[in-house]
Amino acid sequence: MTKIFTASFLVLAMFCSAARAADNPNIVFILVDDMGYGDPGCFNPDSKIATPNIDALAHEGMKFTDAHAPGALCHMSRYGLLTGRFPFRTNVNLWRKQPLIDADQVTIASLLKSQGYSTAMVGKWHLGFKENGYENPLPGGPADRGFDSYFGIRASTDIPPYFYIRGNEAVSPPTDTIEDNFSEGWSKIQGAFWRKGGIAPDLKLKDVLPRFTDEAIGVIQNHAKSGTEKPLMLYLAYPAPHTPWLPSKKFQGKSKVSMYGDFVMMVDSMIGKVVLALDEAGMKDDTLLIFSADNGPVWYDADVKKYDHSSVGVLRGMKADAWEGGHRMPFIVRWPGKVKAGSVSKQTICFTDMLATFAAVTGTELPEGAGPDSFNVLPAMLGTQSEDEPLRGPLVIAAGGGIMSIRSGPWKLITGLGSGGFTKPNKIKPTKGGPIGQLYNLENDLSETTNLYLKHPEIVKRLLAELEQVTGAEMSRGL
Repeated sequence: MTKIFTASFLVLAMFCSAARAADNPNIVFILVDDMGYGDPGCFNPDSKIATPNIDALAHEGMKFTDAHAPGALCHMSRYGLLTGRFPFRTNVNLWRKQPLIDADQVTIASLLKSQGYSTAMVGKWHLGFKENGYENPLPGGPADRGFDSYFGIRASTDIPPYFYIRGNEAVSPPTDTIEDNFSEGWSKIQGAFWRKGGIAPDLKLKDVLPRFTDEAIGVIQNHAKSGTEKPLMLYLAYPAPHTPWLPSKKFQGKSKVSMYGDFVMMVDSMIGKVVLALDEAGMKDDTLLIFSADNGPVWYDADVKKYDHSSVGVLRGMKADAWEGGHRMPFIVRWPGKVKAGSVSKQTICFTDMLATFAAVTGTELPEGAGPDSFNVLPAMLGTQSEDEPLRGPLVIAAGGGIMSIRSGPWKLITGLGSGGFTKPNKIKPTKGGPIGQLYNLENDLSETTNLYLKHPEIVKRLLAELEQVTGAEMSRGL
C-alpha cells in the first residue's frame, strides 16, 4: 500500500508543481569527504589550513555550529542525507553488493524532481548498485533514485575498482590493474593511500577531483544556457579530502599541514570554482547553496602534535567515532536575501533533515512514510526560530563497531565505552562497579572529557528510553 501511495504521490506532484516550479530556488548541496570540523578557518580560528572559499560562504550565509552527519562513516552519512532516514534503518554494509536505497523510497532528488526540478548528481555515490559485471548497466544508483543525470564513481578513490560512471553505465570498465600505495611517515590509511585493484584506462586518481569540478560547472552552465524555467538541483559529492591525498602541483607545500593540508586547500579551490560558476551564470541570488562534510577526518593525536593543527578543533575523536569529532560537521547555508549573511545558528540539525527542509522550501508535504527522521529546519536557516526552541527530536548517530549515541538537548549518551571507531581504544570492557556507557553534557563539556554516566542514572534511563522509542528496538540490553 505504501509503495503505491508513494509512487502515486510523486506522479501527481509532478503535474501539480509544474506551474510553480519556476518560483522555487535552485538547490546546490556540496558535500566533501573526511574534512574535519576544525579544518575550515570559519569554524576554527586556530586552523593551520587556508580555506578562503569556504570561509567566504560563511561570510555570505549562515554557519551551523551543531550540525551532524547521521553516521560517522561515508555510506551511513550519504544514506541519511538522501533518504531522511537514520542509517540504522538499513544494513549499510550491503553497499558492495546491492543498492542501499529501495526503488520506492523518496529521496531528496525524487522529491525535488516531483516539484519540477532538473536534478543532477556529480561525484561519489557509495550507496551501492546492482552489479552484474562492469560492462553491463549498473541499476539502483543515482539515475534510478531521482537524478536526471549522473557522473561519478562507485565509492571512494581508495576503494577499487576505479572507474567513471555516466548515467547507469561505466564510461570505461576497470580492465587495467593498479597496485596498492602507501605514504612514508603516515599511517596505512593516510597520505597517498589507495588499495590495489581494477582501474579503467581513462581514469587517473589525481584527476578525479578536478574532473568532478569540471562536470559540476558543466551542469551549471548547461542549465543556465538551456533557458528552462525549471530550477536546478545539483548534488556535488566530492571524494576529497578523503585518501588518497593527491594535491596538484599548484597546492603542494602551500599549507602548514603537509599533504593533507595541501589537499584541503585544493578542495577549497575547487569549491570556489563551482561557486564562481553559479555566480557567473546569474544564479547566485536564486540558489540555496549548502556546504558540509560527510564525517570526521582521519587525523590522530600524533598528527595534532606534529603539525599543531587539530582537524576537529576542540572536539574529541575522528572518523567513525561516536565522539563529536566523528560526526559534528562544518555546515554552511548561503541563500542571498533569505539567509542573513554572517549569521550563526546553534540549532542541532542533521543531514536527515534536508528532505523535510527541501519539502518546506518548495511548499510541498512529504508522502506517508518518507523521511521518518527528517525535520524541517528551514525556520533556523531563515532566522525565524528561537535558538532556545529545538526544531527536531532526539539525534541518533551510528558510529563504527555497532556503538550508537543519542543526543537530546545538551545531553549525549553513548551505548558503550571507547570511541567505537578509529580512535584507540575503540572498545573498552567495563570494570566491576564502573560505567558501562558514556554520558556527557555538551553544553558544559563539548570536548567530552568527563563521563557522567554514574552520576546521573536518571538521565541515562531517560535517554535509553528515547533511544528505544526512536529505533523501535530494545537498545538498552546490557546498559
